[in-house]
Amino acid sequence: MDLLLATHNAHKTREIQKILGQEFAVSDLRAHAEIPDIHENGKSFEENATLKAVAASKYFPALVVADDSGLEVDALGGAPGILSARYAGQNASDKQNIDKLLGELARVGARAKRSARFRCVIALARKGKLLGTFEGMIEGMITEQARGLRGFGYDPIFVPRGFEETFAELPAELKNSISHRAKAIRALAAKLGTLRTDD
Repeated sequence: MDLLLATHNAHKTREIQKILGQEFAVSDLRAHAEIPDIHENGKSFEENATLKAVAASKYFPALVVADDSGLEVDALGGAPGILSARYAGQNASDKQNIDKLLGELARVGARAKRSARFRCVIALARKGKLLGTFEGMIEGMITEQARGLRGFGYDPIFVPRGFEETFAELPAELKNSISHRAKAIRALAAKLGTLRTDD
């Protein structure tokens, strides 16, 4: 089954392809220059994912999937939230975003309150119509410094509940079985199975 992922993020595309498996052929916006940039101006992960999926599906004949995900840190009032990818600025690197987040935690003196969660919402659309949204979440803690070389984004500073390693220290296969994105994708895959039955 062909799926277009409404992102330019190669890391995200690889991760979603791995979780979905070989029965799905996942491409992304890097291969579709004809699809214009989509402005993410929603006020929630669900709104942003829906905006991207529906807009891109007007230009692509098959199914379109979009995800919006991010980190919510309790001591920062849920920040960076929907601004996770651009927390330190519009074109900020992962390191810049992590440095800003750790700096903000140090500023509020949150040594004892480092609870956080990754949240992901995936939207599925076809021909300009939303077919459903699917959410996944994982609770954890923020480390005091980055650890590990795997993953991307905030993975080096997030330790999932029940583990001692960060997402960036865990093997990709393990991370991809427990992550917020994995949970949302499993729900998406169940929906895709019903669509295949209906076709």
